[in-house]
Amino acid sequence: MPHDPLLTRLTSALAAVPGIAAIVLGGSRARSSAHQASDYDIGLYFTAAIPLDTERLLAAVKAIADSPAATSVTPIGEWGPWIVGGAWLAVDGHKVDLLYRNADAVEAVMDSCRAGIVTMDYQPGHPHGFCSAIWMGEIAYCQPLHDPQALIAQLKSIAQPYPRPLRDALIRRFRWEVSFGIDNAELAVARGEQTHVGGCIYRSLACVAQVLFALNERYLINEKGALLEAAHLPLTIPHLAEQAKEVWRLIGEDALAPACDVSREIDRQLQTLTQSSGKQP
Repeated sequence: MPHDPLLTRLTSALAAVPGIAAIVLGGSRARSSAHQASDYDIGLYFTAAIPLDTERLLAAVKAIADSPAATSVTPIGEWGPWIVGGAWLAVDGHKVDLLYRNADAVEAVMDSCRAGIVTMDYQPGHPHGFCSAIWMGEIAYCQPLHDPQALIAQLKSIAQPYPRPLRDALIRRFRWEVSFGIDNAELAVARGEQTHVGGCIYRSLACVAQVLFALNERYLINEKGALLEAAHLPLTIPHLAEQAKEVWRLIGEDALAPACDVSREIDRQLQTLTQSSGKQP
């Protein structure tokens, strides 16, 4: 990783907080796809045996935050079982997001994913829901900043190589929902329910991304931007990004039935791809 003074400063400040077993860089910066204004996503891993000391964490982040008085950290679990908790702050003019992760819970979920068991849960900020395999992807793609006990290194051994049972489970879970979402959208067309049609089509397109990532044995860690990324994967649907853009143009113009027709074509192309790739579960 290229030297980044901000990461050095963050790691130095956070590593001394009791309960922090490992610190990682996640998000687009870890995957080398960030732009200049991208956030710094910092994962803070702790264990059940030594919980994170959030009071000491607050003191540490206030010491480096651009606006100490406006800086706060959440209790563990404040943001639900999957996002868990953390903080939003600015350091040296850059937006920094801190996210808690219980390493024991992460390892248990990763073991389930490796065995082909995945879950989807409602989660604010994730319109498609939170897929448990996201935690696999976070570990696979993160860059350790502080890992004195090789905790992250051990978890990475679970995530890589990409497990065949997980790929098959994700395809089974999401492939059928593509057409199911379009079915429900078409039922709402006659009633002119633009919002419901849009919601159903969004779910269908999100499922398309899930299937394409699984076919390519890539982890999908956030549906934001996933469809555009899926359009550039080795196994993908021709002109996927353009077709998706056309779907939303039609919905915006209240041309709901044509939008469903374009979505059907995407579904047909996905079916052809999964059959021709020989990688159906």
